[in-house]
Amino acid sequence: MAHTLDDLAERIDRLVLRHQELQRAHALMAQQLATVTAERDSLRSRLAAARGRIDGLIARLPADTAKPDRENAA
Repeated sequence: MAHTLDDLAERIDRLVLRHQELQRAHALMAQQLATVTAERDSLRSRLAAARGRIDGLIARLPADTAKPDRENAA
């Protein structure tokens, strides 16, 4: 019976170590997710600002611009 208890104690120790490893991995992944989420939000903000600038430039273009003549363009 002592052999069985020793085996059980060893298995429990391994399970505790594995649990601690998983907790560390989870914390690391949570930190990485937060970093990537912040980067994504920053990129979305920059994209929205760039779109706004482009829309402003497009709005300043004359409404009835002449289309370039293909024969004269060459």
